[in-house]
Amino acid sequence: MDASHTVAGERKQFDFTALTARERYKLMIGTIIPRPIALVTTVDEHGRINAAPFSFFNCLSADPPILAIGVENNADMSFKDTGHNIRMTEVFTVNIVSFAIAEAMHVCGAKYPRGVDELNEAGLTAAAGIKVASPYIVEAPAAFECRRHVTLELGKSRQIILGEIVYAHYGEGIVDENLHVDPAGVDAIARLGGDTCSTIRDRFEMLTPKL
Repeated sequence: MDASHTVAGERKQFDFTALTARERYKLMIGTIIPRPIALVTTVDEHGRINAAPFSFFNCLSADPPILAIGVENNADMSFKDTGHNIRMTEVFTVNIVSFAIAEAMHVCGAKYPRGVDELNEAGLTAAAGIKVASPYIVEAPAAFECRRHVTLELGKSRQIILGEIVYAHYGEGIVDENLHVDPAGVDAIARLGGDTCSTIRDRFEMLTPKL
């Protein structure tokens, strides 16, 4: 069965139930953009630090304060380091990736053997968490310490891990006395399709309509 067809000579349509996982992935990551990047730091049961980037990430709730990361398993369905560490320790820290640490984030995404400290390889600095065992990254503009709230098992290949934020760190001058966060100070980058990323430096205001 052909999974795609064209309507009225213009619009392309796809039957997601007839696509492979890779085909669905390509369409989704190319369309659902921009996606914020979480550089997640964890520790294993021996206290060894791991850092890995995730662009399947966002906030879901403020009361309670919940964010989510999508964590893929290895090809043999065993846990990758982040999934393993969160399962063992029940905590993780989400570090927001600014343009200044974009290259370092990319280094952390390489496939190192288990036990290698990615932050050390990337030249980033780990600081002890306040309420959780996982560290935060000093160079990150913001970081959220999280306790695992619930894990959703999506078949064999992926987990959605919901974390409750219990502590937050911000760089100097990023948050004012009214809790307004300066987007220029955060200078976050986002993932587009493939290897393409973007910044948030071009912005405009759009007020919510009042009926």
